[in-house]
Amino acid sequence: MRQLQDTVWQRRGTSWVWDEEARNQVCAASEVWSLRQFLRTAGAPGVPRSWPDDLPSNGRRTLVVAGLDGSLDLLTPTDADLWLSDAIKPAILSFQDEYEGDAALVFWLPTGHSRIKVQASTDAVSWLCHAPHGYQLDFGRILWGEANEYPQEILMRPGGKPAGLFHLRIT
Repeated sequence: MRQLQDTVWQRRGTSWVWDEEARNQVCAASEVWSLRQFLRTAGAPGVPRSWPDDLPSNGRRTLVVAGLDGSLDLLTPTDADLWLSDAIKPAILSFQDEYEGDAALVFWLPTGHSRIKVQASTDAVSWLCHAPHGYQLDFGRILWGEANEYPQEILMRPGGKPAGLFHLRIT
């Protein structure tokens, strides 16, 4: 998987971040939205979107959302797959459309370092859910259609451990 040392992830695209230092570079803890608030703002089919003119973080250019990890853990494998494709992906697309690619959406996943798995040979990305289900969710297939050449590992410093994953534009 390609690596990214640039700060573009702080201003554009969608990221899944598990490094606290990285998260602190884009927001204060009080600026983090709940997953519920994010989904409500994105609107549901037939419900209008209500995105704010100014985002809460990083000079009004970034939205950080927490709670995706806990929600995935509560669902069965089939329900998690459907929920990611039917609720989360459309909300990400709504965000991208609203800000025309000129804002960053960051999902804060504090345990992501041990739960996001990248298969070295294919760059396929999966999410390891905790008990009671304990399965691997095909994150990349669901969220970016297995366009595995596009996500990049976020590095905070040369030679450092990945702080998250960045994808410029989900389609």
